[in-house]
Amino acid sequence: MSITSQGPSGIGHNASSATPPLSPCRFVVLFNPLEQERLSVVSLLVSSPRVRVLSEEGQPLAVQLSAQWSSATDMVPNVYQVSIMTRLPALGLSVLQLYKSFDSHTTLMSSVRLHLHGRELPVRPHEVFPVRVVPATSDDFCLDNQHMQACFSGLTGLLQSVRRAGEEHRLSTEFLIYGTRSAKDKSGAYLFLPDGDAKPYAPKEPPVVRVTEGPFFSEVASYYQHVQQVVRLYNVPGVEGLSLDVSCLVDIRDHVNKEMALRLSTSIASEDTFFTDLNGFQIQPRRFLKKLPLQANFYPMPAMAYIQDKESRLTLHTAQALGVASLHSGQLEVILDRRLMQDDNRGLGQGLKDNKRTCNRFRLLLERRTTANKVQDSRPISFPSLLSHMTSMHLNAEVLAMPVAQEKPAPPALRSFRPLSATVPCDFHILNLRTLQAEDDSLPSAEMALILHRKGFDCGLEAKHLGFNCTTSQGKFSLGSLFYGLELGSLQPTSLTLMYPLGAASPNSTVIHMDPMEIATFRIHFG
Repeated sequence: MSITSQGPSGIGHNASSATPPLSPCRFVVLFNPLEQERLSVVSLLVSSPRVRVLSEEGQPLAVQLSAQWSSATDMVPNVYQVSIMTRLPALGLSVLQLYKSFDSHTTLMSSVRLHLHGRELPVRPHEVFPVRVVPATSDDFCLDNQHMQACFSGLTGLLQSVRRAGEEHRLSTEFLIYGTRSAKDKSGAYLFLPDGDAKPYAPKEPPVVRVTEGPFFSEVASYYQHVQQVVRLYNVPGVEGLSLDVSCLVDIRDHVNKEMALRLSTSIASEDTFFTDLNGFQIQPRRFLKKLPLQANFYPMPAMAYIQDKESRLTLHTAQALGVASLHSGQLEVILDRRLMQDDNRGLGQGLKDNKRTCNRFRLLLERRTTANKVQDSRPISFPSLLSHMTSMHLNAEVLAMPVAQEKPAPPALRSFRPLSATVPCDFHILNLRTLQAEDDSLPSAEMALILHRKGFDCGLEAKHLGFNCTTSQGKFSLGSLFYGLELGSLQPTSLTLMYPLGAASPNSTVIHMDPMEIATFRIHFG
């Protein structure tokens, strides 16, 4: 049986790049790059539908078995997607065992239906995954988990609304096309000079919509001529089940002087204000100014952008830096890709004509304000919620799945690795942890540099039953018992670059205190 790792969205990956066939038993090592324990769904590509997954202790794990698709209607032969829900230690490694056998009690099959919208496309029958074909329908449909319900248009396959905590919120998506000026300066690599408001994207044929439903995740894949969108809803308690995973695979290589955008329209009364982050560190409020040209109202979005009113907040988390704007109340608009045929005389010397199929990944998080915090803060600062911080971390620090190559003779048995013996507070982030050079290069160093960031967050958003595996501690953090099997000898605060000590090394006190939004560096010595 061969194995390879699979991205969360299932698009933009070469499904045929599996490792060569090996013996029936294979090991996969999972690495969690976050400093908090996480519960996640991990997907792997295997070469047989007869697969059984065991934990390190030999306990059978439930799996969701799905097809791997090469197009809207064609499955990849002899490649299957296996999804496992697993709990991973903070900054640790976990081991899975995969066997080529079938267990009907733990293997849960996904159900698939195709909405062809009148298009005559061949759909080959598959013995493992029966596909229900719906030739023509305009009925809307919904996916749900224990936290929310997401409803989609039966015609377009795009998101229409979200229901959370018994309240329905309009949250619709649509694709747009920007052109460029016909005279004077035109859009290029550095300049965005549209020829007016964006026009709705109008494909030649209606989309093919594929709906996959299963116990661990359900998703809606909409195949248009130039873009494929996958909206996935995880059925997981905790952070991953509280937001929608959105992937857009864009291919505009046959366009001329066009730019594709994704618009989110909601019922949030945001008026002319929205918020973007500055390099993922702090949040900056922005205002739409009608007196300025349209292009002057777009801003960089390195990690997130959100709109809010007195009742709720919608956050768009992104895995890649893009341009964003809010041109009308309740809307967010993000540029997905650009194809421009001319140079804009700003130094590049050519147009943007080297486009590739580009995958953009997002998380949509809808939050409700608590009854005690109905009035929107009028100060010129804003912060994400703690859930929003965690969602961004899950999006940008995915679980890494590493199939283990078989060797002869067999290597020693693999074991899980838990480097932390204590839980890191939810609002602390380890920016860096590295060894310092020892005086004797032939010996390992006993000193390390630890750079910490305490995040600032908004307490006015609902935070009940979020399923966190960590808590906040009012800025206090005990480093003495943090690392498993290591005794902390001394702790010395230093400047950010470790050049200057900011206090004497303390062998007794290993508890630090940091204010919100503070970044601090410590030199630690293990005794």
